[in-house]
Amino acid sequence: MTIETSFDSNYRKVLVAARRARQLQSGSHALVSTQSTKACRIAQEEIDAGKISYVKTEVEVVKPLVEGPAIPILLS
Repeated sequence: MTIETSFDSNYRKVLVAARRARQLQSGSHALVSTQSTKACRIAQEEIDAGKISYVKTEVEVVKPLVEGPAIPILLS
């Protein structure tokens, strides 16, 4: 498990911002001073300021075993 401060993809950045926005809507205080009142915008500003990090766990990717043909055939 490692703590990451830079984002490896825009998708991960959006996920972290969405989770932080939910925290702000639930009553958390902003980590940066801002003029905005919108939780999504505040979360983005916190990320841009480097105040938000995330934990990346080491999860092994397991390919499921498929018996028979690789593409399933749908019978109607």
